[in-house]
Amino acid sequence: MATSQEKITVYNLADLKNTSDDAIPNYLNSLGFRQSHHLTDVRLALGYSAFALAAACFAWDYQLGFDSTKYFTAAAVAAYTLLNGALTLWVVYAERGTVYVGTSPPSAGGERTVRISTSTTKGVPTYHLTVEVTGGKKNGGVEVLKVARAFTEWFDAAGHFVAAPFQAMLAGSVPVIGKADPKRAAAAKKESGGDDATPAYTPEMLDVLAQANVSVVGSAAEEATGAEAAGKKGGKRRKA
Repeated sequence: MATSQEKITVYNLADLKNTSDDAIPNYLNSLGFRQSHHLTDVRLALGYSAFALAAACFAWDYQLGFDSTKYFTAAAVAAYTLLNGALTLWVVYAERGTVYVGTSPPSAGGERTVRISTSTTKGVPTYHLTVEVTGGKKNGGVEVLKVARAFTEWFDAAGHFVAAPFQAMLAGSVPVIGKADPKRAAAAKKESGGDDATPAYTPEMLDVLAQANVSVVGSAAEEATGAEAAGKKGGKRRKA
């Protein structure tokens, strides 16, 4: 399936970003990348620990009364503050808008750690990606790639997400992804004429793809990206 059946409001920047964010792990995992959930696991551990502490504080206060538990309550409040402070610092400084962390497959030229962070600017329909690739150089350094593309390259006028141009953008902009999906990378290079600033698909082409619901370049990854991104519309959204 090249195009998602559900559609979003094209004027809602958060929906545009969240739908695109959801499509990244679907696409990369379908190419054989091994996703790491370490950042999410730590965030959940901190959040649930703070919740469990608050619940325990309520329980012992309800059962024993405030006077006999006030010192425990004071300690719990301090611990709760520390946990929430740690959670805030983790989200701001450790996650930094990260939507994907994973290891590339052998077909991509060896195992490399890929970290993708995304962001948008209020009122500007441009998708900004920062891709950090670790292990690609002989000295084990970090290669940082920055990509900025308009959402109109993979959303049609009706708000349908079109997988083919989105995947082509990733494969054509990030070499390690392009090696894992050479067909999509070649299509991106051919359509753009070698100029990364030129969109591979015009709005008219996106409308045709959405109506026909077919793929420009066949790929099993495209079905995963389009279908699973659409399936997350009703789920919890990340903040733009």
